[in-house]
Amino acid sequence: MQIKKLDHVNVRTAQLERMIDWYTDVLGMRSGKRPDFPFPGAWMYAADSPVVHLVGVDGEAGVGSETTLKLEHFAFSASDAGRFEAHLQSRGIRYERAEVPSANLVQYNVWDPDGNHVHVDFPADE
Repeated sequence: MQIKKLDHVNVRTAQLERMIDWYTDVLGMRSGKRPDFPFPGAWMYAADSPVVHLVGVDGEAGVGSETTLKLEHFAFSASDAGRFEAHLQSRGIRYERAEVPSANLVQYNVWDPDGNHVHVDFPADE
């Protein structure tokens, strides 16, 4: 067996609608087809792939014995960094920009309404 790629990230949230809005507005995803699970949620699509699965919960959204998620971040690759930065600025979204010359990347670090760290990677030479 060989792992080929990350398929999706599953994120629990007590503020489902706000998270749907954020992933739509900030990252340009869309809410799309999702199986008829017996709990609330949304699948957020990048192009034709559901890459973020949001699960609506009541109360604390944390998981694990300490209700603290141990995932530091998840990332997406994208194009048109200038347009993305302008979009973040026009929305007043806090972000941190980092250059990673050894990987030929520019990263934009953002945080969703639940505080999950997401970074969006762009080719440095685009």
